[in-house]
Amino acid sequence: MNGDVQIRATTPADVPLILEFIRGIADYEKLAHEVVATEAALHESLFGPQACAECLLAFLGEEPAAFAIFFHNFSTFVGRRGLYLEDLFVKPEHRGLGIGKKLLVHLAGIAKERNCGRFEWVALDWNERAIRFYQALGAEMKAEWQLFRLDEAGIANVAARA
Repeated sequence: MNGDVQIRATTPADVPLILEFIRGIADYEKLAHEVVATEAALHESLFGPQACAECLLAFLGEEPAAFAIFFHNFSTFVGRRGLYLEDLFVKPEHRGLGIGKKLLVHLAGIAKERNCGRFEWVALDWNERAIRFYQALGAEMKAEWQLFRLDEAGIANVAARA
């Protein structure tokens, strides 16, 4: 791994770069059509008075190479908060250099420091390279769990039933 990889928390000035990374991962996952995030929405969610997520950037020298967005969740079974990794993306030209591993190790350190009971994330079922990478780190794939989601319209529909 290249020794000059640096990881740092983002600042409000990084919002345009964060959005660029979000578009990059969406392109990779063939989901670019789903990106509706704006700089204003990201600024509010990451740095506003009720910030709900955090973001890290990894740099190879001076060049932005990767990012990770994460937030806290809660496990009723463990009785403590956990760390949930929403997205981790390494630019294609920087893959294979250990940057993703360095970000995951950094995030695990944050989870340990914050006394989290779990550190979780999901991977697309077709992303075999990522799945093998996560398993090599010792992550357990929880195949028995299925993800359910309501989008904005679904939320409104269910909420209207009140």
